[in-house]
Amino acid sequence: MDAFDYRDGDLFAEDVPLARIAARVGTPAYVYSAGAMRASYRELTGALDGLNVTVCYAMKANDNLAVVRTFAELGAGADVVSGGELAGALAAGVPAGKIVFAGVGKTREEMAQAIEAGIWQFNVESEPELVALSEVAGARGAEAVVALRVNPDVDAKTHAKITTGKKENKFGISIERAHEVYRLAASLPGIRPEAVAMHIGSQLTQIEPYEHAFARMADLAKALISDGLPIRRLDLGGGIGIAYQGETPPSPQSYAEVVRRTVGGLGLELICEPGRSLVGNAGVLLAAVIYVKDEGKRFVILDAAMNDLIRPALYDAWHDIVPVRAPVPGAATSQADVVGPICESGDVLGLGRDLPPLDAGDLIAIRSAGAYSAVMASNYNSRPLAPEVLVDGDRFAVVRPRQSVAEMIGEAQQPEWES
Repeated sequence: MDAFDYRDGDLFAEDVPLARIAARVGTPAYVYSAGAMRASYRELTGALDGLNVTVCYAMKANDNLAVVRTFAELGAGADVVSGGELAGALAAGVPAGKIVFAGVGKTREEMAQAIEAGIWQFNVESEPELVALSEVAGARGAEAVVALRVNPDVDAKTHAKITTGKKENKFGISIERAHEVYRLAASLPGIRPEAVAMHIGSQLTQIEPYEHAFARMADLAKALISDGLPIRRLDLGGGIGIAYQGETPPSPQSYAEVVRRTVGGLGLELICEPGRSLVGNAGVLLAAVIYVKDEGKRFVILDAAMNDLIRPALYDAWHDIVPVRAPVPGAATSQADVVGPICESGDVLGLGRDLPPLDAGDLIAIRSAGAYSAVMASNYNSRPLAPEVLVDGDRFAVVRPRQSVAEMIGEAQQPEWES
């Protein structure tokens, strides 16, 4: 479902014109479509129908509580990677018994927080973490349910900075040692191993890496079962890509077919943890033109910047950039670099884009901004965080208000010797 389309020349989010949102909340602003998120979730769960699978939304993609609640209301659990995300998942209504806690650097305080909340499982990524979790659980007279995250050494064929399943990546325990470490987990007090987990990367646009990784997981599971070790689940991670620039990522149907073919016959529960594929194309970053500058090269300077959307600067990522008011048919276009006002040459949102004539005040929509946009925003150059807006049909609401300058600087404190 593409929730953003032109009607009589105006770009809409579902049944709300983006210009109306800009008039109400200002720019820059993130705008999300609840309908698009629901459609993506239902397409995935429909494809997985018949498999004993729980979908846990990966909050790192977009942790806005209204977004998380949208998926919780559909029956999703949550994949969290920090104590803050855990608190957010619970606040959004995700049952603790459907929360998976992943990440390579869980602190003892976060472990205690998760144990006290009664989460479903910890995805443990190293022996030191396993020992620490045993000690934290033991001190509370509790038992932590554990999935051992393995590194299958499979190339996800994605950007180097978002691949997570190769030997040189920091994530997981090598699959060659997984059996040994799983046996260790079964011997530790306060630890109940029930699963093995993997996640090979983000923004996967090919199905073959899943095929290879899931097959390796199946072999490991069979070896653990034959050794009499307790295993109930496989956590398959997430990572399905979206179309930013004409990519053809795996469809939910092709993904589900690989799941069925590789691990579906093992008789184990399954978990998958989509993030970007559920929210990425369900959002835009709405911005306004400040100036158009032409010094032999055309620059469109927006009020949005790399602090609002860092992916182009961080990953050389592409996001489609379109005017909110469609140009008249046949209007001439010319190339422009779309940039922000931050004092960095890297503050670029799009290079060499074919755009119609634009003037100060014109609205621009930067597409595919539902994932890894607001969650990665910062106050660089002392810029307040932009608001987040949720659209549902013909209504919209601010689901995180614009940060004020007073709020931004209000947390600063002078040292007591200067007071």
